[in-house]
Amino acid sequence: MELPHALNISVHVAAGIFGIGLGMVQLARRKGGNRHQSVGRWFVGAASVVTASAALGLFAFRFMPLFAVLTVLVTYVAVGGLRVARSRGAGPAPFDLWWTLGGIAAAAALFPVLLRASTGTSSQPVVVWSSMGALGLVLAYDLARWGFPRRWFARLWLPEHIYKMSSALFGMASAFAGNVIRWGQPWSQIAPSAIGMLVIFYWWWRVSRRDYAAGDAPLSRATAR
Repeated sequence: MELPHALNISVHVAAGIFGIGLGMVQLARRKGGNRHQSVGRWFVGAASVVTASAALGLFAFRFMPLFAVLTVLVTYVAVGGLRVARSRGAGPAPFDLWWTLGGIAAAAALFPVLLRASTGTSSQPVVVWSSMGALGLVLAYDLARWGFPRRWFARLWLPEHIYKMSSALFGMASAFAGNVIRWGQPWSQIAPSAIGMLVIFYWWWRVSRRDYAAGDAPLSRATAR
């Protein structure tokens, strides 16, 4: 392995471990407040380093369809999850539309590549297409929300934030499992995504039990442990 490739992998792995650790801390500790926001920004920063180094590796060293999809997915939902926590009841801004259009363009560019890979030597079509489906789902929602009444966003922003940030965390965990765990594939790589969906459903259930209005209540009121 050449030195630039090794250095890129080292940065990628270190940022991934750091980001996954931060995400687990966020899941375990009390939600809301300045500490939660600060850790969340660090998490998005770590995820950005992970996906930037992954993109460099895909283009410069070795292209792998699965990790290309996960790179786009984690980048898109991590930034989107941070954005929705900032805008809250105000709804999406012009930047969010451009971000969605960029995500659609990236997904469209990947689609024919994945089709070719599925008829070639790819050994994980289930993981590849389920990840692509998750990306398509969130892109469709983000595009559709431009037609929502503005009053909806006061209640929708928090479930959206939960989904996107959890998807970023468990997307990184899925990529980590794909690189590190060699037994039980592809199911050992699907497991983090399945656990992530359970976590999302759990927090959606917690939020649904509370009378929450994002415009006049702090985040901790809805999601405190």
